[in-house]
Amino acid sequence: MRDVDIVVVSDVVCPWCLIGVTRLDQMLAARPEVRANVKFHPFLLDPTTPDEGEDLRERLERKYRIPAAQMFARVEAAAKDSGIPLDFEKVRRSVSTIRAHTLIRLGEASGQSGALKRALLRAYFLEGRDVGAIDTLVEIALAHGLDEATVRERLADPAELAATRSIAREASEQGVTGVPFFVFDDKLAVSGAQSVEVLGQALDRALAMRA
Repeated sequence: MRDVDIVVVSDVVCPWCLIGVTRLDQMLAARPEVRANVKFHPFLLDPTTPDEGEDLRERLERKYRIPAAQMFARVEAAAKDSGIPLDFEKVRRSVSTIRAHTLIRLGEASGQSGALKRALLRAYFLEGRDVGAIDTLVEIALAHGLDEATVRERLADPAELAATRSIAREASEQGVTGVPFFVFDDKLAVSGAQSVEVLGQALDRALAMRA
């Protein structure tokens, strides 16, 4: 068994992050001889998103000046190639992810951060749920064994949310401009929702650097 540390910089409302994390999981599932310690680092695609969220299509078309449907088609095709039934008809709102990232941090103590990250991606993209809403986050937290009172208290704590914002800024300050962004063993970085093959090659190079 060979150990490797993998940091994934991503946001829970980034469709390419959903695809990238899925491909990473697929790659690791095919490598049972590797024991991966995967840690998720928060990234805010849009730190200015209001707490109440906003219409996703209006936001995208305002930002990119092209029809949202055109953008969705490309991402849906890439997702389906990886076995992900992504359908943007279910995804109507762009939401703030500060609390979602804070919940993932809370899950670290019980070893549930990775499971929470994946659950949040599924909830937003495949179920069309509002992962910016505390009630939604609490429901997901309870399904992963976290205490409701603690979760509600921490997600409403301005200091906790400020800490999450600070951690999320670190990636931008270190030069990460797009996500997902993978770092293998603090030695090798891979940007974008790369193929299973490319991620596997990065893993092999990282392991070779240890030798």
